[in-house]
Amino acid sequence: MVRCRFAPSPTGHMHVGGVRTALFNWLFARNQGGSFILRIEDTDTERSTRESEEQIINSLRWCGLNWDEGPDIGGKYGPYRQSERTKAGLYKRYADELVKNNHAYYAIYHKDDPKTVIKTTTEEPTDLGEEYTYTVNFKVPKEGETTFEDLLKGNMVFKNETFDDFVIIKSNGFPTYNFAVVIDDHLMEITHVFRGEDHLSNTPKQLMIYDAFGWKAPTFMHIPLILGNDRSPLSKRHGHTSVDYFRREGYLSTALMNYLALLGWSVDEEIFDFRDKIRDFDPRSISNKAVIFDYEKLEWINGKHLRVIPLEELMTEFELWLRYTEKFDFYEKLLKDPEYSKQVISICREKINTMSQLLDFSAPFFSDELEYESRFVDKYLKKSWSTEVLEAAIRRFEENDDWSIEGVEKVIRDVSEEKHTSKKNTFQTIRGAVTGRLVTPGLFETVAVLGKEKTLERLEATLDLAESLKDEEGI
Repeated sequence: MVRCRFAPSPTGHMHVGGVRTALFNWLFARNQGGSFILRIEDTDTERSTRESEEQIINSLRWCGLNWDEGPDIGGKYGPYRQSERTKAGLYKRYADELVKNNHAYYAIYHKDDPKTVIKTTTEEPTDLGEEYTYTVNFKVPKEGETTFEDLLKGNMVFKNETFDDFVIIKSNGFPTYNFAVVIDDHLMEITHVFRGEDHLSNTPKQLMIYDAFGWKAPTFMHIPLILGNDRSPLSKRHGHTSVDYFRREGYLSTALMNYLALLGWSVDEEIFDFRDKIRDFDPRSISNKAVIFDYEKLEWINGKHLRVIPLEELMTEFELWLRYTEKFDFYEKLLKDPEYSKQVISICREKINTMSQLLDFSAPFFSDELEYESRFVDKYLKKSWSTEVLEAAIRRFEENDDWSIEGVEKVIRDVSEEKHTSKKNTFQTIRGAVTGRLVTPGLFETVAVLGKEKTLERLEATLDLAESLKDEEGI
Protein backbone atom coordinates (compact mmCIF):
# COMPACT_ATOMS: atom_id res chain seq x y z
CA MET A 1 0.00 0.00 0.00
CA VAL A 2 1.20 3.51 -0.84
CA ARG A 3 2.23 5.51 2.22
CA CYS A 4 3.28 9.16 1.90
CA ARG A 5 4.29 11.66 4.53
CA PHE A 6 4.79 15.34 5.10
CA ALA A 7 7.60 16.02 7.55
CA PRO A 8 8.07 19.75 8.32
CA SER A 9 10.42 21.29 10.86
CA PRO A 10 8.61 23.57 13.34
CA THR A 11 11.06 26.45 13.08
CA GLY A 12 8.84 29.20 11.65
CA HIS A 13 5.64 29.94 9.80
CA MET A 14 4.12 27.38 7.47
CA HIS A 15 5.50 28.29 4.04
CA VAL A 16 3.27 27.99 0.97
CA GLY A 17 5.99 25.86 -0.63
CA GLY A 18 5.67 23.38 2.20
CA VAL A 19 1.91 23.22 1.76
CA ARG A 20 2.32 22.53 -1.96
CA THR A 21 4.64 19.63 -1.10
CA ALA A 22 2.09 18.34 1.40
CA LEU A 23 -0.64 18.69 -1.24
CA PHE A 24 1.19 16.55 -3.82
CA ASN A 25 1.87 13.85 -1.20
CA TRP A 26 -1.77 13.99 -0.05
CA LEU A 27 -3.13 13.79 -3.60
CA PHE A 28 -0.97 10.80 -4.46
CA ALA A 29 -1.88 8.94 -1.27
CA ARG A 30 -5.59 9.55 -1.87
CA ASN A 31 -5.28 8.66 -5.57
CA GLN A 32 -3.70 5.32 -4.67
CA GLY A 33 -6.01 4.55 -1.77
CA GLY A 34 -3.04 4.82 0.57
CA SER A 35 -2.16 6.74 3.73
CA PHE A 36 -0.90 10.26 4.36
CA ILE A 37 1.14 10.83 7.52
CA LEU A 38 2.23 13.99 9.35
CA ARG A 39 5.56 13.83 11.17
CA ILE A 40 7.04 16.81 12.99
CA GLU A 41 10.82 16.80 12.63
CA ASP A 42 11.75 18.77 15.74
CA THR A 43 15.26 17.54 16.44
CA ASP A 44 16.65 21.08 16.03
CA THR A 45 16.15 21.84 19.72
CA GLU A 46 17.40 25.44 19.46
CA ARG A 47 15.00 26.54 16.71
CA SER A 48 11.96 24.26 17.06
CA THR A 49 8.97 25.66 18.94
CA ARG A 50 5.52 24.36 19.87
CA GLU A 51 4.06 27.61 18.54
CA SER A 52 5.39 26.81 15.07
CA GLU A 53 4.14 23.25 15.39
CA GLU A 54 0.64 24.49 16.20
CA GLN A 55 0.74 26.78 13.17
CA ILE A 56 1.70 23.83 10.96
CA ILE A 57 -1.13 21.68 12.32
CA ASN A 58 -3.72 24.45 12.10
CA SER A 59 -2.61 25.43 8.59
CA LEU A 60 -2.84 21.86 7.29
CA ARG A 61 -6.27 21.39 8.81
CA TRP A 62 -7.47 24.70 7.38
CA CYS A 63 -6.14 23.66 3.97
CA GLY A 64 -8.09 20.40 4.16
CA LEU A 65 -5.03 18.13 4.20
CA ASN A 66 -6.11 15.59 6.81
CA TRP A 67 -3.70 12.83 7.87
CA ASP A 68 -4.60 9.24 8.59
CA GLU A 69 -2.81 8.19 11.76
CA GLY A 70 -0.94 9.45 14.78
CA PRO A 71 -1.39 9.91 18.54
CA ASP A 72 -5.00 10.51 19.60
CA ILE A 73 -5.64 14.05 20.82
CA GLY A 74 -9.26 14.67 21.68
CA GLY A 75 -10.67 12.49 18.94
CA LYS A 76 -8.28 13.76 16.27
CA TYR A 77 -4.96 12.42 15.09
CA GLY A 78 -1.99 14.38 16.31
CA PRO A 79 1.37 14.30 14.51
CA TYR A 80 4.28 12.00 15.17
CA ARG A 81 7.18 13.90 16.78
CA GLN A 82 10.83 13.01 16.43
CA SER A 83 11.59 14.59 19.80
CA GLU A 84 9.31 12.06 21.53
CA ARG A 85 10.86 9.18 19.59
CA THR A 86 14.31 10.45 20.60
CA LYS A 87 13.40 10.38 24.30
CA ALA A 88 12.33 6.78 23.86
CA GLY A 89 15.87 5.96 22.72
CA LEU A 90 14.76 4.89 19.23
CA TYR A 91 17.45 6.53 17.12
CA LYS A 92 20.30 5.75 19.52
CA ARG A 93 19.50 2.02 19.31
CA TYR A 94 19.79 2.06 15.52
CA ALA A 95 22.96 4.16 15.64
CA ASP A 96 24.53 1.66 18.01
CA GLU A 97 23.61 -1.10 15.56
CA LEU A 98 25.50 0.71 12.80
CA VAL A 99 28.53 1.03 15.06
CA LYS A 100 28.36 -2.66 15.89
CA ASN A 101 28.30 -3.50 12.16
CA ASN A 102 31.21 -1.15 11.37
CA HIS A 103 29.10 1.41 9.47
CA ALA A 104 29.53 4.11 12.14
CA TYR A 105 31.78 5.08 15.03
CA TYR A 106 31.93 7.28 18.09
CA ALA A 107 33.83 10.53 17.55
CA ILE A 108 35.31 12.43 20.51
CA TYR A 109 35.75 16.23 20.50
CA HIS A 110 37.06 18.84 22.87
CA LYS A 111 34.24 21.19 23.87
CA ASP A 112 36.32 24.20 22.81
CA ASP A 113 36.69 22.76 19.30
CA PRO A 114 33.50 20.84 18.46
CA LYS A 115 34.43 20.45 14.77
CA THR A 116 37.73 18.63 15.13
CA VAL A 117 37.66 14.92 15.93
CA ILE A 118 40.45 14.06 18.36
CA LYS A 119 39.68 10.34 18.64
CA THR A 120 37.39 7.68 17.15
CA THR A 121 36.29 4.43 18.77
CA THR A 122 33.80 1.61 18.37
CA GLU A 123 33.25 1.48 22.12
CA GLU A 124 30.74 3.96 23.54
CA PRO A 125 32.79 6.54 25.51
CA THR A 126 32.29 6.80 29.26
CA ASP A 127 33.84 9.05 31.91
CA LEU A 128 35.09 11.54 29.33
CA GLY A 129 35.27 14.41 31.74
CA GLU A 130 33.56 17.78 31.41
CA GLU A 131 35.90 19.08 28.71
CA TYR A 132 35.03 16.37 26.16
CA THR A 133 31.93 15.36 24.23
CA TYR A 134 31.12 12.81 21.56
CA THR A 135 28.87 12.09 18.60
CA VAL A 136 28.05 9.06 16.48
CA ASN A 137 29.32 9.49 12.91
CA PHE A 138 28.37 7.51 9.82
CA LYS A 139 31.23 5.94 7.89
CA VAL A 140 30.83 6.88 4.22
CA PRO A 141 31.98 4.23 1.70
CA LYS A 142 34.99 5.74 -0.06
CA GLU A 143 34.56 3.88 -3.33
CA GLY A 144 31.75 3.41 -5.79
CA GLU A 145 28.62 5.42 -6.46
CA THR A 146 25.25 6.01 -4.87
CA THR A 147 22.47 6.08 -7.43
CA PHE A 148 18.69 6.28 -7.51
CA GLU A 149 15.92 6.87 -10.02
CA ASP A 150 14.07 10.12 -9.30
CA LEU A 151 10.47 10.13 -10.58
CA LEU A 152 10.95 13.65 -11.91
CA LYS A 153 14.67 14.03 -12.63
CA GLY A 154 15.53 10.54 -13.84
CA ASN A 155 18.71 8.64 -12.95
CA MET A 156 20.79 10.43 -10.31
CA VAL A 157 24.43 9.44 -9.71
CA PHE A 158 26.70 10.59 -6.85
CA LYS A 159 30.33 9.54 -6.38
CA ASN A 160 30.87 8.42 -2.79
CA GLU A 161 34.36 9.94 -2.67
CA THR A 162 32.80 13.43 -2.73
CA PHE A 163 31.19 12.89 0.69
CA ASP A 164 32.81 13.08 4.12
CA ASP A 165 31.73 11.03 7.13
CA PHE A 166 28.76 12.76 8.78
CA VAL A 167 27.17 12.98 12.21
CA ILE A 168 24.06 10.89 12.81
CA ILE A 169 23.68 11.38 16.59
CA LYS A 170 24.58 14.80 17.97
CA SER A 171 26.36 15.42 21.25
CA ASN A 172 23.02 16.26 22.90
CA GLY A 173 21.72 12.81 22.04
CA PHE A 174 19.36 13.99 19.30
CA PRO A 175 19.60 12.50 15.80
CA THR A 176 20.53 14.60 12.80
CA TYR A 177 17.97 15.09 10.04
CA ASN A 178 19.53 12.64 7.59
CA PHE A 179 19.57 9.84 10.12
CA ALA A 180 16.19 10.34 11.79
CA VAL A 181 14.37 10.64 8.46
CA VAL A 182 15.69 7.25 7.32
CA ILE A 183 14.77 5.47 10.56
CA ASP A 184 11.30 7.01 10.60
CA ASP A 185 10.54 6.46 6.93
CA HIS A 186 11.59 2.81 7.25
CA LEU A 187 9.63 2.11 10.45
CA MET A 188 6.57 3.96 9.13
CA GLU A 189 6.83 1.97 5.89
CA ILE A 190 6.88 5.10 3.72
CA THR A 191 6.79 4.05 0.07
CA HIS A 192 7.08 7.42 -1.68
CA VAL A 193 8.85 10.64 -0.68
CA PHE A 194 7.85 13.76 -2.63
CA ARG A 195 9.81 16.79 -1.43
CA GLY A 196 11.51 19.98 -2.60
CA GLU A 197 14.63 19.72 -4.72
CA ASP A 198 16.58 21.49 -1.98
CA HIS A 199 16.68 18.03 -0.35
CA LEU A 200 18.34 16.45 -3.37
CA SER A 201 21.83 16.70 -1.87
CA ASN A 202 20.62 14.89 1.27
CA THR A 203 19.32 11.89 -0.63
CA PRO A 204 22.65 10.10 -1.28
CA LYS A 205 23.52 10.29 2.43
CA GLN A 206 20.15 8.81 3.30
CA LEU A 207 20.55 6.07 0.71
CA MET A 208 23.92 5.14 2.19
CA ILE A 209 22.19 4.63 5.53
CA TYR A 210 19.48 2.51 3.89
CA ASP A 211 22.20 0.39 2.30
CA ALA A 212 24.05 0.02 5.58
CA PHE A 213 20.93 -1.45 7.21
CA GLY A 214 20.04 -3.50 4.15
CA TRP A 215 16.68 -1.74 3.89
CA LYS A 216 14.72 -0.92 0.76
CA ALA A 217 14.55 2.84 0.16
CA PRO A 218 11.32 4.59 -0.82
CA THR A 219 10.74 6.05 -4.26
CA PHE A 220 11.91 9.68 -4.40
CA MET A 221 10.65 12.67 -6.34
CA HIS A 222 12.29 16.07 -5.91
CA ILE A 223 10.05 18.95 -6.97
CA PRO A 224 11.40 22.32 -8.21
CA LEU A 225 11.08 25.05 -5.60
CA ILE A 226 8.62 27.91 -5.86
CA LEU A 227 10.52 31.03 -6.90
CA GLY A 228 10.01 34.75 -6.52
CA ASN A 229 9.94 37.11 -9.50
CA ASP A 230 13.76 37.36 -9.39
CA ARG A 231 13.93 33.56 -9.82
CA SER A 232 15.41 32.98 -6.37
CA PRO A 233 13.57 30.74 -3.84
CA LEU A 234 10.38 32.44 -2.64
CA SER A 235 11.07 34.27 0.61
CA LYS A 236 9.92 37.26 2.64
CA ARG A 237 11.84 39.63 0.41
CA HIS A 238 9.38 38.81 -2.40
CA GLY A 239 6.31 39.31 -0.21
CA HIS A 240 4.36 37.30 2.30
CA THR A 241 4.87 33.54 2.13
CA SER A 242 3.08 32.02 5.13
CA VAL A 243 -0.23 30.19 4.95
CA ASP A 244 -1.43 32.14 7.98
CA TYR A 245 -0.90 35.45 6.15
CA PHE A 246 -3.14 34.41 3.28
CA ARG A 247 -5.70 33.07 5.73
CA ARG A 248 -5.76 36.34 7.64
CA GLU A 249 -6.03 38.36 4.42
CA GLY A 250 -9.20 36.46 3.62
CA TYR A 251 -8.18 33.90 1.03
CA LEU A 252 -10.27 30.74 0.81
CA SER A 253 -8.30 27.59 1.55
CA THR A 254 -9.75 25.96 -1.58
CA ALA A 255 -8.50 28.87 -3.69
CA LEU A 256 -5.01 28.77 -2.18
CA MET A 257 -4.82 25.03 -2.78
CA ASN A 258 -6.17 25.50 -6.31
CA TYR A 259 -3.36 27.95 -7.06
CA LEU A 260 -0.62 25.86 -5.43
CA ALA A 261 -1.75 22.82 -7.41
CA LEU A 262 -1.27 24.82 -10.61
CA LEU A 263 2.35 25.57 -9.67
CA GLY A 264 4.01 22.75 -11.53
CA TRP A 265 1.11 20.38 -12.12
CA SER A 266 -0.64 20.20 -15.48
CA VAL A 267 -4.41 20.41 -15.00
CA ASP A 268 -7.07 20.80 -17.68
CA GLU A 269 -9.03 23.49 -15.80
CA GLU A 270 -7.86 26.64 -14.08
CA ILE A 271 -10.51 26.96 -11.37
CA PHE A 272 -11.28 23.82 -9.34
CA ASP A 273 -11.57 22.25 -5.92
CA PHE A 274 -8.39 20.21 -5.38
CA ARG A 275 -10.42 17.43 -3.74
CA ASP A 276 -12.18 16.87 -7.06
CA LYS A 277 -8.81 16.18 -8.72
CA ILE A 278 -7.76 13.16 -6.68
CA ARG A 279 -8.68 10.76 -9.48
CA ASP A 280 -6.68 12.78 -12.02
CA PHE A 281 -3.46 13.14 -10.04
CA ASP A 282 -0.38 11.59 -11.60
CA PRO A 283 3.07 12.61 -10.27
CA ARG A 284 4.47 12.12 -13.78
CA SER A 285 2.44 15.16 -14.86
CA ILE A 286 4.38 17.44 -12.50
CA SER A 287 6.81 19.68 -14.36
CA ASN A 288 10.54 19.72 -13.69
CA LYS A 289 10.66 23.43 -14.57
CA ALA A 290 10.87 26.22 -12.02
CA VAL A 291 7.61 27.99 -11.13
CA ILE A 292 7.11 31.65 -10.17
CA PHE A 293 4.72 32.63 -7.39
CA ASP A 294 2.31 35.21 -8.83
CA TYR A 295 0.46 37.10 -6.10
CA GLU A 296 -1.91 38.73 -8.60
CA LYS A 297 -2.84 35.37 -10.12
CA LEU A 298 -3.55 33.95 -6.67
CA GLU A 299 -5.82 36.90 -5.85
CA TRP A 300 -7.62 36.50 -9.18
CA ILE A 301 -8.21 32.80 -8.50
CA ASN A 302 -9.48 33.60 -5.02
CA GLY A 303 -11.93 36.11 -6.48
CA LYS A 304 -13.22 33.47 -8.86
CA HIS A 305 -13.83 31.07 -5.97
CA LEU A 306 -15.58 33.76 -3.92
CA ARG A 307 -18.00 34.35 -6.78
CA VAL A 308 -18.79 30.73 -7.66
CA ILE A 309 -19.33 29.14 -4.25
CA PRO A 310 -22.93 29.08 -2.97
CA LEU A 311 -23.91 32.22 -1.06
CA GLU A 312 -24.64 30.25 2.12
CA GLU A 313 -21.15 28.77 2.01
CA LEU A 314 -19.61 32.19 1.47
CA MET A 315 -21.54 33.57 4.45
CA THR A 316 -20.20 30.75 6.61
CA GLU A 317 -16.63 31.30 5.39
CA PHE A 318 -16.94 35.06 5.96
CA GLU A 319 -18.25 34.57 9.49
CA LEU A 320 -15.46 32.11 10.31
CA TRP A 321 -12.89 34.53 8.93
CA LEU A 322 -14.29 37.44 10.97
CA ARG A 323 -14.00 35.35 14.11
CA TYR A 324 -10.51 34.08 13.21
CA THR A 325 -9.28 37.64 12.70
CA GLU A 326 -11.13 38.80 15.85
CA LYS A 327 -13.36 41.29 14.04
CA PHE A 328 -16.15 40.60 16.46
CA ASP A 329 -17.95 43.95 16.09
CA PHE A 330 -18.51 43.39 12.40
CA TYR A 331 -19.38 39.75 13.06
CA GLU A 332 -22.19 40.84 15.39
CA LYS A 333 -23.50 43.29 12.79
CA LEU A 334 -23.54 40.55 10.19
CA LEU A 335 -25.61 38.28 12.44
CA LYS A 336 -28.09 40.99 13.45
CA ASP A 337 -30.10 40.77 10.22
CA PRO A 338 -29.07 37.63 8.30
CA GLU A 339 -31.28 38.25 5.26
CA TYR A 340 -30.05 41.82 4.83
CA SER A 341 -26.46 40.62 5.27
CA LYS A 342 -26.90 37.99 2.57
CA GLN A 343 -28.14 40.62 0.13
CA VAL A 344 -25.18 42.86 0.93
CA ILE A 345 -22.60 40.10 0.54
CA SER A 346 -24.29 38.88 -2.64
CA ILE A 347 -23.80 42.19 -4.44
CA CYS A 348 -20.41 43.01 -2.88
CA ARG A 349 -18.70 39.77 -3.84
CA GLU A 350 -18.97 40.62 -7.53
CA LYS A 351 -16.22 43.25 -7.24
CA ILE A 352 -13.78 41.87 -4.65
CA ASN A 353 -11.12 39.16 -4.54
CA THR A 354 -10.53 38.52 -0.82
CA MET A 355 -12.61 38.53 2.33
CA SER A 356 -10.47 41.39 3.61
CA GLN A 357 -11.67 43.37 0.59
CA LEU A 358 -15.20 42.09 1.19
CA LEU A 359 -15.12 43.49 4.71
CA ASP A 360 -13.99 46.89 3.46
CA PHE A 361 -16.40 46.89 0.51
CA SER A 362 -19.43 45.95 2.58
CA ALA A 363 -18.64 48.18 5.57
CA PRO A 364 -20.80 51.16 4.44
CA PHE A 365 -23.88 48.93 4.42
CA PHE A 366 -23.48 48.28 8.14
CA SER A 367 -22.40 51.76 9.26
CA ASP A 368 -24.66 53.91 11.40
CA GLU A 369 -22.81 57.01 10.26
CA LEU A 370 -21.05 57.32 6.92
CA GLU A 371 -17.47 58.41 6.44
CA TYR A 372 -17.22 60.38 3.20
CA GLU A 373 -14.18 59.99 0.97
CA SER A 374 -12.45 63.32 0.42
CA ARG A 375 -12.50 62.88 -3.35
CA PHE A 376 -16.27 62.50 -3.26
CA VAL A 377 -16.59 65.67 -1.22
CA ASP A 378 -14.19 67.66 -3.40
CA LYS A 379 -15.25 66.36 -6.81
CA TYR A 380 -19.00 66.19 -6.31
CA LEU A 381 -20.40 67.42 -3.01
CA LYS A 382 -18.83 70.88 -3.20
CA LYS A 383 -20.22 71.52 -6.67
CA SER A 384 -23.09 73.96 -7.05
CA TRP A 385 -25.40 71.34 -8.60
CA SER A 386 -24.95 68.73 -5.82
CA THR A 387 -27.82 70.00 -3.65
CA GLU A 388 -30.17 70.01 -6.64
CA VAL A 389 -29.32 66.40 -7.44
CA LEU A 390 -29.78 65.34 -3.82
CA GLU A 391 -33.07 67.21 -3.44
CA ALA A 392 -34.39 65.62 -6.63
CA ALA A 393 -33.30 62.16 -5.47
CA ILE A 394 -34.97 62.62 -2.08
CA ARG A 395 -38.20 63.83 -3.71
CA ARG A 396 -38.40 60.95 -6.17
CA PHE A 397 -37.38 58.24 -3.68
CA GLU A 398 -39.96 59.48 -1.18
CA GLU A 399 -42.62 58.93 -3.85
CA ASN A 400 -41.21 55.56 -4.93
CA ASP A 401 -42.91 52.31 -3.92
CA ASP A 402 -40.91 49.93 -6.13
CA TRP A 403 -37.62 49.07 -4.42
CA SER A 404 -36.63 46.34 -6.81
CA ILE A 405 -33.42 46.90 -8.76
CA GLU A 406 -35.51 47.90 -11.78
CA GLY A 407 -37.60 50.31 -9.72
CA VAL A 408 -34.51 51.95 -8.23
CA GLU A 409 -32.90 52.23 -11.65
CA LYS A 410 -35.96 54.09 -13.01
CA VAL A 411 -35.85 56.62 -10.16
CA ILE A 412 -32.14 57.36 -10.59
CA ARG A 413 -32.46 57.67 -14.35
CA ASP A 414 -35.40 60.02 -13.89
CA VAL A 415 -33.26 62.21 -11.60
CA SER A 416 -30.59 62.21 -14.28
CA GLU A 417 -33.13 63.27 -16.90
CA GLU A 418 -33.78 66.46 -14.92
CA LYS A 419 -30.41 67.63 -16.24
CA HIS A 420 -29.05 69.23 -13.08
CA THR A 421 -25.65 67.99 -14.29
CA SER A 422 -24.29 65.13 -16.40
CA LYS A 423 -25.55 61.57 -15.96
CA LYS A 424 -22.18 60.49 -14.55
CA ASN A 425 -22.20 63.31 -12.00
CA THR A 426 -25.75 62.44 -11.00
CA PHE A 427 -24.98 58.76 -10.54
CA GLN A 428 -21.75 59.39 -8.61
CA THR A 429 -23.36 62.00 -6.36
CA ILE A 430 -26.10 59.57 -5.37
CA ARG A 431 -23.57 56.74 -4.99
CA GLY A 432 -21.39 58.82 -2.67
CA ALA A 433 -24.41 60.08 -0.76
CA VAL A 434 -25.62 56.60 0.20
CA THR A 435 -22.23 54.91 0.76
CA GLY A 436 -19.69 57.70 1.29
CA ARG A 437 -17.62 56.21 -1.55
CA LEU A 438 -17.23 56.37 -5.29
CA VAL A 439 -16.40 52.70 -5.84
CA THR A 440 -19.20 50.41 -4.70
CA PRO A 441 -21.28 47.50 -5.91
CA GLY A 442 -23.71 48.38 -8.71
CA LEU A 443 -25.53 51.61 -7.81
CA PHE A 444 -29.02 50.30 -8.47
CA GLU A 445 -28.32 47.11 -6.51
CA THR A 446 -26.79 49.12 -3.66
CA VAL A 447 -29.82 51.38 -3.23
CA ALA A 448 -32.22 48.45 -3.58
CA VAL A 449 -30.47 46.54 -0.80
CA LEU A 450 -30.26 49.60 1.48
CA GLY A 451 -34.00 50.09 1.15
CA LYS A 452 -36.16 53.17 1.49
CA GLU A 453 -35.48 54.14 5.10
CA LYS A 454 -31.67 53.93 4.98
CA THR A 455 -31.46 55.48 1.51
CA LEU A 456 -33.52 58.54 2.49
CA GLU A 457 -31.67 58.94 5.80
CA ARG A 458 -28.35 59.00 3.99
CA LEU A 459 -29.48 61.29 1.19
CA GLU A 460 -30.81 63.79 3.73
CA ALA A 461 -27.64 63.63 5.86
CA THR A 462 -25.53 64.20 2.75
CA LEU A 463 -27.74 67.10 1.65
CA ASP A 464 -27.20 68.73 5.04
CA LEU A 465 -23.45 68.31 4.62
CA ALA A 466 -23.52 69.72 1.08
CA GLU A 467 -25.44 72.79 2.23
CA SER A 468 -23.07 73.40 5.14
CA LEU A 469 -20.07 73.14 2.80
CA LYS A 470 -21.61 75.71 0.47
CA ASP A 471 -22.28 78.06 3.40
CA GLU A 472 -18.65 77.74 4.48
CA GLU A 473 -17.36 78.54 1.01
CA GLY A 474 -20.00 81.15 0.18
CA ILE A 475 -21.35 79.26 -2.83
